[in-house]
Amino acid sequence: MELYEIKSGLEKARLLLDELFISANIDVLNREIEGLTVKTEEPDFWNNHSRAAKIYNQLTDMKKITTDYKSLKNSYDELEEVYIYVKETEDKEFQQTLEEDYLIFIKALSEFEKTLLFDEEYDHNNALLDIHPGAGGTESQDWASMLMRMYIRYGEKKNWKVEVVDYLDGEEAGLKSVTLRFTGYNAYGLLKSEKGVHRLVRISPFDSSKRRHTSFASVDVMPEIDDDLEVRIDPNELRIDTFRASGAGGQHINKTDSAVRITHLPTNTVVSCQSQRSQIQNKEEAMRMLKSRLYLQMVQEHAQTLSDIQGEKKAIEWGSQIRSYVLHPYSLVKDNRSNYESSQPKDILDGDLDDMIYAYLKSYVKEKNDA
Repeated sequence: MELYEIKSGLEKARLLLDELFISANIDVLNREIEGLTVKTEEPDFWNNHSRAAKIYNQLTDMKKITTDYKSLKNSYDELEEVYIYVKETEDKEFQQTLEEDYLIFIKALSEFEKTLLFDEEYDHNNALLDIHPGAGGTESQDWASMLMRMYIRYGEKKNWKVEVVDYLDGEEAGLKSVTLRFTGYNAYGLLKSEKGVHRLVRISPFDSSKRRHTSFASVDVMPEIDDDLEVRIDPNELRIDTFRASGAGGQHINKTDSAVRITHLPTNTVVSCQSQRSQIQNKEEAMRMLKSRLYLQMVQEHAQTLSDIQGEKKAIEWGSQIRSYVLHPYSLVKDNRSNYESSQPKDILDGDLDDMIYAYLKSYVKEKNDA
C-alpha cells in the first residue's frame, strides 16, 4: 500500500469520525452515563430487578459506544503521527507497521459505524417476518417461497434461531403465506430493512413457452415484544380455532394436528402458530405474537405516521417495490431506496444480504439525521 493511499484513507476516516461523533451524540451520551451511574448507586436501585436490569444494560451499551469512539479517535491520532514520521524518514519497517495498523483501524471503524445503525427502541429484539405473494398465482407463490428460503439462509448465516411459526401451502407450488421467527441479537434491527414489496423478473419455470415473467411478494417485519410489557387482552374478545398444520416447511416446521389461530375481534387481528408440538404451546406462542401486534398498534395510534414502527403499507404491484431481483435478460439486484446494486442475485437469494441491508440502514439513518 502506498503512503498516499493511507493519507487519503486517514482523511476520509477523520471526516467519518466527526460525523459519527455528531450522529452518536457522544457529548449527550457522556452526560446521560453520569446520570444513570448515579441512579445505579441508589440504595433501592435493585428493588425492581426488571427495571434495574434494563437500566444497567442501557448503561453498558452507552459506555461501550463512548469507549469505542474514544479508542478509535486515539488510534487515528497515533496513525497520523506514525504517517508523518514515515513520510519524513522513509523508514520501511515503520511503513509496514503503519499499513498493518491502518487496515486494523479501518476495519474497526467500519464495525463501529455499523453498531450505531441500531439505535431505535426495538432494534435489539427478535423479529417476526411475514411473506405474502402478490397477484399472479403460482408465479408469485413460488417467488414467496424463494424469499422464505433467502431469509432462512440469512438467519442461519447470522447464527440466529429460525422457526417457521405459520405456513400455508401454495396451490401448485410455493406458498400463500408464511411467518418466520428470528431469535438473535439485532434481528429486528437488521430485518426491518426488508419491509416492503420485492419484485422478481425471470424466465418462468411454469411457462412452457419460456417467457419472461414479473412477480411480486410483500414482506412485513415486526419486533417481538418483551413478555413483561403489559397489554390487556380480554379473553372474551378472542376467537380461538385449532386446525391441522399444513405445508412444506422443511426442518423448520412441525407437521402437527395442533395448530392454533387466534382472532382479536375488536381489531380483527389474526395470528396463527403451528411451530410447536402441542396445542398448548402453539396457543402460548400465538398469544405472544398477538400481544406484539396489539402493542405495536397501540404505539402507532400515538405516532405521527404509521411508518414510525410498522412502516408504510404498499400495494403488492408494479411501482411500489423496494427491491428488484432481475434474473433475465441480465443479472442484477437493486435496492430502490439506497440504490445499492449487486450483479450476483444467486448469492443474494442464498442469504448474502448483509451488504445490501447495511447500505439501506446507512441511507435510512442519514435521512433521519438530516430531517
